[in-house]
Amino acid sequence: MKTQYTHNDIAEMDRIKRLRLINSITGVKPANLIGTVSSDGHENLAIFSSVVHLGSNPPFLGFVLRPHFEFRRDTYNNLEQSGYYTINHVPAAHTEQAHYTSAKFDEGESEFERCGFTPEYLGDFPAPFVKEAPVKIGLKKVNEIPIPQNGTLFVIGQIELIEVPEWVDEANGKLNLEKLAIAGISGLNTYYKMTEVGDYPYARVEDLPDFNKNR
Repeated sequence: MKTQYTHNDIAEMDRIKRLRLINSITGVKPANLIGTVSSDGHENLAIFSSVVHLGSNPPFLGFVLRPHFEFRRDTYNNLEQSGYYTINHVPAAHTEQAHYTSAKFDEGESEFERCGFTPEYLGDFPAPFVKEAPVKIGLKKVNEIPIPQNGTLFVIGQIELIEVPEWVDEANGKLNLEKLAIAGISGLNTYYKMTEVGDYPYARVEDLPDFNKNR
């Protein structure tokens, strides 16, 4: 037996059930901590699962910010002030700490301090990284695109700095996420470890295996 939901079914669904279903329907997403700092020096850290690759030349990443008018949005406010932020992969051993950065702390409280993470500044980059993160990315905001249908913002950043452990800076540039022991998120609060299941060559039609021979 399988369950089907129409658009009307989803619209009439219990709010919590709908939230859980739609947030998990896309599968496992990257777990990242975004670090910012206000103009008066207050550091902020928040977990996001919406980071996406937009291109490698120039190197752009994007992420989604929920409506900033709902309640105080320190990440949004800090981005408006400085224009710089960091994206830090969540280590699988630190998922609980990372999860609680989403709590609504009082203004001026640091999620770094309350959740047991260490702010780290690399060179002259103006936003704080997470010292415990195995992959650290520093970005400059280059655009924000309002999504009027739900009031969210799609923020686009240009990568200015990357730090990875020396042992994973392989000749081909690929990062082994399993060896880095980073986490992924399904929905709002379920975390997964990464396991590599395959590593395939660039897809060319002339190299296509016969996928139908054993059907």
